[in-house]
Amino acid sequence: MHATLQIIRSEHQALTAMLRTIRLLLSEHRRRNTLPDFSVLRAMLFYVDEFPEKLHHTKESTLLFPKLRGQGSEAEAVLDKLDADHARGEAAIRKLEHELLGFEMMGATEQGPRRRERFERAMEEYIDFYLGHMHVEESFVLPLAERVLSETEWRELDDAFRLNRDPIANYDADGPYRAVFQKVLMHLPAPLGLGPSFEARSSDVQQSPALVRT
Repeated sequence: MHATLQIIRSEHQALTAMLRTIRLLLSEHRRRNTLPDFSVLRAMLFYVDEFPEKLHHTKESTLLFPKLRGQGSEAEAVLDKLDADHARGEAAIRKLEHELLGFEMMGATEQGPRRRERFERAMEEYIDFYLGHMHVEESFVLPLAERVLSETEWRELDDAFRLNRDPIANYDADGPYRAVFQKVLMHLPAPLGLGPSFEARSSDVQQSPALVRT
């Protein structure tokens, strides 16, 4: 497999795991009527913003997609949509960060249920959007690249993609993002991470009447 394809798929797997973990974390806290560890959620959104949004998307839009242009109207329409998805990603992250801050600041007040619901709804929309986006890339764009790109083009792409790799996708384990990964891993409740289980945390958590759904 060309290095470019391996890197893209590995980064997609890492991001998918992160997004699905966020979904499971929020679902379990809602089920237990407890507040999540907001510092962990902030770290997880920081990762999504810092690498996939700013570097992974840029590599695809500026390096891979231009080499696939001119392959017919269907390919052009798909690439246009994916580029548009990349462009809207930063705005979506800003919205998520704002909704998370509102949930954190107001979660234990009478506005808590509404703030929680707003953040969780925005998070669900983002997860569904992003998983669908990656599915299109893997089911259409990557097979197209395998069919039409020359060996010279692959060498150019492979060299460029190797320069910026996702630190959570089994790359650069001791790099600058190591602390972010460690924070998420060590503070996520078991079995999602290595932190105290939900059961162990529950005895220390004060539930707020504001979080009880009517």
